[in-house]
Amino acid sequence: MAEIVWDEFRLVRAIAEARSLAGAADALGINHSTVFRRLGALEKAMGARLFERSRTGYAPTAAGEKMVELANRIADEIVELERKITGQDLRPSGDLRVTTNDTLLVHLLSEVFVGFRRAFPEINLDIVVGNEPLNLSKRDADIAVRATERPPENLIGRRLAGIRWAIYAASGEAPKNFVAGDARRYNWIGLSDGIGGPRPTRWLLDHAGPERIVYRLNTVLGLAEAVAAGGGMALIPCFIGDAAPGLARVGFPEPEIEAGLWLLTHPDLKNTARVRAFMDYTAAEIAKRRSVIECSSEIVKNGK
Repeated sequence: MAEIVWDEFRLVRAIAEARSLAGAADALGINHSTVFRRLGALEKAMGARLFERSRTGYAPTAAGEKMVELANRIADEIVELERKITGQDLRPSGDLRVTTNDTLLVHLLSEVFVGFRRAFPEINLDIVVGNEPLNLSKRDADIAVRATERPPENLIGRRLAGIRWAIYAASGEAPKNFVAGDARRYNWIGLSDGIGGPRPTRWLLDHAGPERIVYRLNTVLGLAEAVAAGGGMALIPCFIGDAAPGLARVGFPEPEIEAGLWLLTHPDLKNTARVRAFMDYTAAEIAKRRSVIECSSEIVKNGK
């Protein structure tokens, strides 16, 4: 039997994941006919059929499943090797992939990222925006900036600040001397389940009740604009609400709602020069903004 090279393992894994030759071709960046030809040649060289065609697509045979399992192990080992080699890099240069969510990017981090590029012009940033955590172990990203109550145990980093939320209303409709017991008297704008962490949603359900949550969003982006437009009151992170035009901060929820702002990376990458440079720079810049993130000032009536 001819020697099997890594590209053929990648081919079999791509077909198994896509369950089609066309999907595998898209994933590998080659055309459909090339996938068909290479699969046929591989099966002939191995003397075994690797896939069966069914109504649901290409399904691996027992031989194909064993090859896919080996391909996954090889891929994991390659990623681990890449991490360790990258971790030995001592120069603050090259590409750096950072993941964060849309809200943090728009309202807090864009200025920080641009400042970092000015300070380290030889490092190219690749920002991956998503509300789902990427797998740093598989190099989906090198660094994550996340709002979370419990960071993954396989990552290391530091807690930069506590993101505190406050209650906001449109500046012309803000109630005076608001207390939590008044919540059921007002319409509220809330977040869809799983967005923004469970604490803001739980506070609204407990104090305002589901019947008073008349408008929901599946992102924190847009909360301030909806409040300013008169859609209702809302819990909003202070660094967004205090800076938004047309809002008034009317109080804090009790018990205090807070999530940590974390800067995280994989242990194998912690000594990489560009990772260290980014971690140190970002931590210093967030420290300058900590009072804004943690609502250190008194209640602000913002009628801008």
